[in-house]
Amino acid sequence: MTTTTRDLPEYTDDEAAEVLRDDTGVPVGVVEKPRWTPARIAVWVAVALLGATGWTMLAVVRGEEVNTIWFVVTAVASYAIAYRFYALYVQRRVMRPDDTRATPAERVNNGRDFDPTDRRVLYGHHFAAIAGAGPLVGPVLAAQMGYLPGTLWIIFGVIVAGGVQDMLVLFYSMRRGGRSLGQMARDEIGRFGGTVAIVVVFVMLMIVLAVLALVCVNALADSPWGVFSVGCTIPIALLMGLYLRFLRPGRVSEVSIIGFLALLAAIIGGRYVAESSWGDFFHLTPTTLVVCMVIYGFLAAVLPVWLLLTPRDYLSTFMKVGTILVLAVGIIVVRPVAQMPDFTEFAFNTEGPVFAGALFPFLFITIACGALSGMHAMVSSGTTPKMIQKESQTRMIGYGGMLMESFVAIMALAAAVSLNQGIYFSMNMSGASIEATAGSSYSAEATPEQNAEAAIANLGVSDPAGNQPEIIWETVVDGEEVTLTGAPALEAVAQDVGEPSVVSRTGGAPTLAVGMANIMHNVVGGKAMMSFWYHFAIMFEALFILSAVDAVTRVARFQLGDAIGNVLPKFRDPGWRVGSWLTTGVVVAAWGSLLLMGVTDPNGGIRTLFPLFGIANQLIAACALTIVTVMVVKKGYVRWAWIPLVPLAIDTATTFTASFQKIFSSDLALGYWALHNATKDKIAAGGLEGQALADAEATVRNTAIQGTLSIAFVVLVALLMVTALLAVLRALRVGGGKEIESSEDPFEPSRFYAPSGLLVPTPLERKVEAEYAQVGDPKLLAGGHH
Repeated sequence: MTTTTRDLPEYTDDEAAEVLRDDTGVPVGVVEKPRWTPARIAVWVAVALLGATGWTMLAVVRGEEVNTIWFVVTAVASYAIAYRFYALYVQRRVMRPDDTRATPAERVNNGRDFDPTDRRVLYGHHFAAIAGAGPLVGPVLAAQMGYLPGTLWIIFGVIVAGGVQDMLVLFYSMRRGGRSLGQMARDEIGRFGGTVAIVVVFVMLMIVLAVLALVCVNALADSPWGVFSVGCTIPIALLMGLYLRFLRPGRVSEVSIIGFLALLAAIIGGRYVAESSWGDFFHLTPTTLVVCMVIYGFLAAVLPVWLLLTPRDYLSTFMKVGTILVLAVGIIVVRPVAQMPDFTEFAFNTEGPVFAGALFPFLFITIACGALSGMHAMVSSGTTPKMIQKESQTRMIGYGGMLMESFVAIMALAAAVSLNQGIYFSMNMSGASIEATAGSSYSAEATPEQNAEAAIANLGVSDPAGNQPEIIWETVVDGEEVTLTGAPALEAVAQDVGEPSVVSRTGGAPTLAVGMANIMHNVVGGKAMMSFWYHFAIMFEALFILSAVDAVTRVARFQLGDAIGNVLPKFRDPGWRVGSWLTTGVVVAAWGSLLLMGVTDPNGGIRTLFPLFGIANQLIAACALTIVTVMVVKKGYVRWAWIPLVPLAIDTATTFTASFQKIFSSDLALGYWALHNATKDKIAAGGLEGQALADAEATVRNTAIQGTLSIAFVVLVALLMVTALLAVLRALRVGGGKEIESSEDPFEPSRFYAPSGLLVPTPLERKVEAEYAQVGDPKLLAGGHH
C-alpha cells in the first residue's frame, strides 16, 4: 500500500469528523450529516405538491378523460419522496450500515463470483437481473381491471414492500458472506425450516425462470431483428468485460460509451439483417429458441461474472432505462388519454378474457413484479451481495433498483391503457377466449379480425364514458388520415406495425410494443415509423427479459450449491468448477423442461403458467420477508419488526387467498382441478380427435402439475412460517428483545473506499476519492483480485 501524501486534500473540522478511516488512517467511508437549507426544503415541498396533484388527478378527480402524463408525474414524485425519506428511515432503523466493515466482495475477491464492482456497473447488473417479464407483462395484463388498481399497487407496493424486501435481503445476505436465501433460512430458523425453505424456494424459482424465458421466447420467435440484436449483446458484453479487466481497469465511462455505441449499431443493423438474405438464419422457431436459451443460460451461469454476466447486464441497462425514459418523454410530449376507465367490470368478477380472477387477490398476483417480487430476493441473496463494494451502497442498489423497475411497470401500464380498448382486448384474448366470447357470432370461416370484432361486441365491459367499447384505429390511407373501426381497424394495426395479424397476440409483450409504437411514432417518424418502433419494442422486451434469465440461473445455481453443501461441503464453494457445472446443469434442465411445456401449451403457455408464476413469485417474497423478520428480531430491533411484517401480511393474505381459489374454485376459468376434471370428462365422453384431443390431454396434464404444485407450495410456505414464528418466540424468550447470536460473519475491517451515491459524488466524497487514489490499495483501485 502506498503511503505518499503528495497533494492530499485538506478537510475542515466538520468534514474530517464525517470521514471514516481504518486503523492505518486510510479513508474507507463517509457519513455526512443531513443539512437542510431553504433551497432543499423548497425542492422537496415542490416534489410533494407535484405528487399530491398527480394522485388527485388519477384517484380523486378522474372523469372520462385522464391524461397519462399524470402517471409519470405521480410515480416520479412518489419515488423521490420514498427513497429520500422512507428508505433512509429503514436503513437507519434495521440496517445500520458500517463502511468500516469489509463486504464479502472485498474479503473474498476471487475474481469469479466475489468481485468488488463499481457501484454504477453493479446497479446496472442488479436492475437488469431483477427487471424481467413481470414489470412489462403483469401491468399490461392487469390493465383489463382498469388503470387505477394497478397504479395504486405498483407505486405504494414498491414503497412499503418491494423496495424494503430487496434492500433488506441484500443487506442481510451481504452481512452473511453473500449466502443464498434458503441457506440463511437454515442458519437463522433451523434445519427443518431451512430445509423447507430451500426446497420450496428452489422449485418455485424454476417456475419463475420458465415464465421469464417463455415471455422472451414469445417476443423473439419469428423475429430475425430481435434475435440478431439480442444475440449481438453477448460478444459486446464479452468485449466490455475484457476491456475493464485487462485493457483499461476502472474506466467505466470509456467502456460505457463503447458498449452504448455498439448496442446502437446492433439495434440499427438488426433491421437491415432481418430484411437481407441473412434474415432466414435468424428466423428461429420457439422450440429452437428454447434450446438456444438453455445453452446460453448454462454458459452465463458458469463463466466469471466480470466476463459476461455483469457487463451484459450493465449494457442492457442502457437499453432498458433509456427506452423507458424515452417512453416517459413521449408520454409527456404526446399526452395520450387513458382509454381504460379507472375500474372495469372485470375488477369485480372472474370473467376477464385476459386472465380470470377478481381484483382481490389476482391484481397482486398478476403484477408479480414492479411492486413486490420474490425473484428479486434471490438476486439480492445471489450475485449482487457478492459484488457490492460498501454497505452504504445497499439503499441505492437495493431500494433504488426496485424503484426503477416500478417505473418500468408504470410506463408499461400507461402504454397499455392508452390503447383503444377494442384493440387491447383483441390482442390479449386467446383464440379460445375469442370463440367463447363471440358465441353464436363466431365463424370458423371468418378472419381472426372479424371474430375478434364479434367478441368485442359481446364483451361485458364499459369504456370511460360507460359505453360498449368499439375497435377504433387511426391510420394513413393514400396520404390521408382516416379512422377505421371493427375488423378493418385490426387489419390496419397489423399493417402499420408490420405483422400478419395482431389478434390473439397474448402474453402482454406485443400489446406493450403496439402501445409504445403508438406513442413514439407521434414523437419521431410518424406512421411510417410505426413498424420500426414496434419491432424496436419487441427487441427491447426480449433484451429486458433475457438479462434476468441469465442472472437468476446463476442465483439458482448458488441456491442449489448451498443446499447440497449441507451434505457435501465442497459444493458450497461457488468457485469449484465441477460443482458449478453440475448444479447449473440441473438448474437449466429444470426450467428448460418447464419452458418447453409452456411453448407447447394449447392455451398459449402464458395463460396457464402466468398465474402459477405469479403465485410462486409472491410466495418466494413471503418466504423472504419471513426470514428477514426473524433476522430483524434476532438482531434486537423488535420495535421495528413492523417494517418487514406489514408487506409480509399483505403478501400472505393475497397469495394464500389466490392459491385457495386456484385449488378449490369450481369456476373452470379459475380452478386448476375444476378444469382438470371437466377436461377429463370431455375426453371420456368421446368425440374429440386429432389436435383437439391432443390439446385436451395436454390441458389435463398441465393442470394436474399446476394444481399439485399449488398445494405443495402453500403447505410448505405455511410450515416455514410456523417454524419462523417459533424461532421468533424463542429469540424473544432468550434475548428479551435484545440481540442474540446470529449467523452474521465476524467483523473484518475494510481497506477500501467507494462513494455511496449512483451518479454524482458529494464534494466531500470527491475529496476522499482523491485521497484514496493516493493512499489506497492499488489492487482494489484497479479492480483486480488478491
